[in-house]
Amino acid sequence: MAIKTNGFVKGCLPEELKKVLQSVAASWGDVMDDMETLQVIQLSGAMTNEVYQLNWPTKNGEVIRKVLVRVYGEGVDVFFNRDDEIRTFEFLSDHGQGPRLLGRFPDGRVEEFIHARTLRAGDLRDPEISALIAAKMREFHKLEIPGPKNVLLWERMRNWLSQANRLCSPQDAKEFGLDTLAEEIRMLEKQLSRDCQNVGFCHNDLQYGNIMMDEESRSITIIDYEYASYNPIAFDIANHFCEMAANYHSETPHVLDYSKYPGLEERQRFVYNYLSSAGNLPSDTEVEQLVHDVEKYSLANHLFWGLWGIISDYVNKIDFDYLEYARQRFHQYRLRKPALLGSSDMPCNGENYMCKGDTPIPITPNTIFL
Repeated sequence: MAIKTNGFVKGCLPEELKKVLQSVAASWGDVMDDMETLQVIQLSGAMTNEVYQLNWPTKNGEVIRKVLVRVYGEGVDVFFNRDDEIRTFEFLSDHGQGPRLLGRFPDGRVEEFIHARTLRAGDLRDPEISALIAAKMREFHKLEIPGPKNVLLWERMRNWLSQANRLCSPQDAKEFGLDTLAEEIRMLEKQLSRDCQNVGFCHNDLQYGNIMMDEESRSITIIDYEYASYNPIAFDIANHFCEMAANYHSETPHVLDYSKYPGLEERQRFVYNYLSSAGNLPSDTEVEQLVHDVEKYSLANHLFWGLWGIISDYVNKIDFDYLEYARQRFHQYRLRKPALLGSSDMPCNGENYMCKGDTPIPITPNTIFL
């Protein structure tokens, strides 16, 4: 039994990982001299890392221990600072959020195995589960993480654009219009940033695979904090909505179906559940304003993950069509920008319309504005 990734030889584990596992086993009163007793199960769905469940019997054989081993994907350190991510992981673990960190080795780490199921794509549309996610997201946003509380979104996008320019072939750079993106990012920052916007500690990657639920208690656990940082909460909610178009366990995991993007009523319900989860009932104006802000921040999401897709195609060897994924994100950006950044684009009378001048225009996720 073995992990085969990042150069690991089939049939044996790296020595550094063996030592971590032996230390974890010893702390639980187990003896792990024979690595052949390990059962290794690769878990599906990870897009940048490889994730494995490792099982072994206790000394008396009556209990099966379980841990999760996360092997970092190649080249992903261009996206974030790994030390910062580990500090965030440890802080959240110490404050009852997510799994405990059990040990580290050069290519990854060992985590507590959470006895809950990872959500599936369709779960995000379940009203009950969606309400639980909304409440958990608000709780996450209220965390007081040590360190600067500055919005990281725009700086990170500029850094990723620099990385994309460095890595891209001339053909790809031309296709994606990389020479124009610095101005797009500057424009979005100017249009979307407001002094009164609500900034919190955001996950920034709240796709269904990063959400777990205990079936008995119905408690939600958010995992994988690689992209977490302080950002406008509207960006995080927009990211979650955009992820409803994805199914990373399909035969074409890179394909996004924007007909599944939540409609206005569903977005309003999520935002209402988010705002009311602390016990105070929000006004209609508060709900509408956050729904409006979220829609605008969906544009930043498309550029953010579009750049991620371009870079990933060059640095990550996981079987995923990153460039096609990027094309779809940039396409959605171009589709939605005219409607969302028009001269007067607040929602009209609470309906699923955007105002262009004095004219209300009905919108759908696939509407094209000329």
